Amino acid sequence: MKTLFASAALALSLMLPVHAHEYTVGDIRIEHPWARATAPGAANGAAYFRMSKSDAGADKLLSAAGSVAERVELHTHMMDNGVMKMRPVQAIEVEQGSATVLAPGGLHVMLIGLKKPLVAGEKFPLTLNFEKAGKVEVQVDVEAPDAAASKPMDHMTHGKP
Repeated sequence: MKTLFASAALALSLMLPVHAHEYTVGDIRIEHPWARATAPGAANGAAYFRMSKSDAGADKLLSAAGSVAERVELHTHMMDNGVMKMRPVQAIEVEQGSATVLAPGGLHVMLIGLKKPLVAGEKFPLTLNFEKAGKVEVQVDVEAPDAAASKPMDHMTHGKP
């Protein structure tokens, strides 16, 4: 019987997402920071993740920093006269009790002037600067360009669920 339970536990653990990782500082939780691999010579990239806050009140992601690019900025996509355009944002709100998702086509951390290509299977450090929680250091997984298609749907949306 013990063998059956051990086998079941092992099987269940193998079904968990391989790339799942999270970071918690105070009441801020960052889930699965990731970026798409870039082609050689690509000038820019982007990082994505899910943020949530457990305690009362809101916090704001004010900025991000990292050595992978010359500049790191917070961005979103907006419709402008029928054309989707990328725009910088001053901050990204993190409300208590709900998740804010940074994903392709929405909010994201823009990596401008990549110092080298983002290669699938590698990681890079990123520092997230929050108004109240302060600095949160994360490791961003670089995934194959088609990896986003296999992610659960909640990773493919942006804003509040």
